[in-house]
Amino acid sequence: MNARRLLLAVLACLPTLAFAQATPENGKKAFTEVMATRATLDQLRAGGHVLYIRHGNTDNSRADRFPNVDLKDCETQRILNDDGRKLMRDIGKQLRVAKIPVGEILASPMCCTRESANLMFGERFTVSEPLMYSANMTSEEKKPRLAALARILRDPVAAGSNRVLVAHAPNLADLIGFFVKPEGTVVIFAQRGDAGYEYVASIPPGLWPQLLR
Repeated sequence: MNARRLLLAVLACLPTLAFAQATPENGKKAFTEVMATRATLDQLRAGGHVLYIRHGNTDNSRADRFPNVDLKDCETQRILNDDGRKLMRDIGKQLRVAKIPVGEILASPMCCTRESANLMFGERFTVSEPLMYSANMTSEEKKPRLAALARILRDPVAAGSNRVLVAHAPNLADLIGFFVKPEGTVVIFAQRGDAGYEYVASIPPGLWPQLLR
């Protein structure tokens, strides 16, 4: 094949290659984020939902010391910075102003998630190992934790309340293909009985003033 024919053959393949790169590897439809509305807040006030909240902004000048992170020693981990602490206090306040009932609160064992939960809700949260930061895990290590996260999302919530999970962006990306951003975003799931759980909407921090005015 001469050079001209080779070039034409390559060009003919380009649209197909671009299409393939735009298609998720698992063949499923790409995740589409939906912004919450005031009607969404009304649904939350009735209870029966799970709120997945990404922790506050962290100090990126220090990395988590994987694989040598000590969960009892925050010096081995990224911790919240001052902006992250203020953000999580604000999110807790906004949930209260919105009159969203909160029942069970679960937090990842990492320092940034435990502090985030404390700033939002005080000491009334439980550390949940299945919510542990998943980005540094192997596929085999992730499997049981993702299965546990799916159970937490679908297990019935106490009547008239909502379950809150304070965790990390990679975990939800592994489960449903949604990398939560920015920090402090609230991701809302409805429970569907035998059908399990369903993503409803997100509340990024900047949306709260619009929802509460």
